Amino acid sequence: MVGPQVTLDKIPQLDTTNSSVDIDLIGIAKNNNETRSAAVAFMSYKKMENLLKPDFFNTSNDTVKTMMSTVISATLPKTTNTKLTKPVNFTFKHIREFDPNGSLSCVYWNISEWIVDGCSVLKTNSSYTVCSCHHLSTFALIMQSSRPPESDSLMDLLNLVCVIVGLVFFSLALLSFVLCRWSSGVKNVARINICISLLLAHLLFLLTQQFLSVIRPHQVLCAVIAGLLHFLFLSGFVWMFIEAVMLFICVKNLSQVSSKKREVLSSGFLCVIGYVVALAVVGVSVGLVPEGYGSE
Repeated sequence: MVGPQVTLDKIPQLDTTNSSVDIDLIGIAKNNNETRSAAVAFMSYKKMENLLKPDFFNTSNDTVKTMMSTVISATLPKTTNTKLTKPVNFTFKHIREFDPNGSLSCVYWNISEWIVDGCSVLKTNSSYTVCSCHHLSTFALIMQSSRPPESDSLMDLLNLVCVIVGLVFFSLALLSFVLCRWSSGVKNVARINICISLLLAHLLFLLTQQFLSVIRPHQVLCAVIAGLLHFLFLSGFVWMFIEAVMLFICVKNLSQVSSKKREVLSSGFLCVIGYVVALAVVGVSVGLVPEGYGSE
C-alpha cells in the first residue's frame, strides 16, 4: 500500500512461490486525487488449477491443454480509481515440463471460462513466462500442444505377439545349435551367432517399444539404442554371409574345409569378422552422420 507521502520511485516486485507481479502502484495512487493512495493485493492459490481446469479454455483448435502455472489473483482493494496507468506484468514459473512446440496463452477467469482478452505473452523461456495484462483479475498460463495420434491398439498387440513368438523360436534355435552337433568336422558357430545377434536385436527392439515414453526425452540414450540396433542387425547380416561361405566351401570340398578350419576358419577368427565388420560400419556411420542416431 502507498500513501500521499510516498517517496519511492518504483514499487518492489511482489512475489509468491511460483509467480510475481510488477504493477505501477505509485501511478495508480497519483490518479486517486482525493486520497492520493492505493493498495494492491497479490495472491496465489495452491491446487486451484485442479478446479479451474485448462479444459475450460475454449479454443477452435483440437489441442491438448495443460496448466503451466499456479492460479493467481491481483486486486486493488480500498482504491477509489482502479484504472491502470500501465500494463501489469505477471511472471509465471512453469510447474510442468515445457514443450517447445506448444503454444502458450496468458488467460484470465471470466465467470465460467478462461479467456485471453487483454492479456498477451511478453517473453518466455523453458522455465518462466512473462504475461502482460491491461486489467486485474484471476490469471493463469495455459499451454496448447498438438494432440498425439491415436495408436492402433490391434497393430500394437500384433507387433508385440509376433516379436515375442520370434524371440521364443530364436531361443529354441539357439539351444538346438548349441546342444546338437551334426559332425565333428562342421561347427555351428555362424548359426549360433546369427541367433544371438537377431535375438538381442529383437529383444532390444521390444523393450524400446514398451518403454518409448521413458526413453524418448533422453537424446543420448536414444542414440545409443539406435546404434546398438544398427550393430546387432548388421552383425546378423555378416554372420549370414559367413554361414553362406562356409556352406559353399563345405559342399565344394568337405575334406579341405576340415583342414583349413584349423588354420584360418577358427571360431575366434570368425567372431572377429562377424562383429568387427558390423562395428566398423556403425563407427563410420556415427562419424559421418552422427545426427542420424537418436533422431525422432
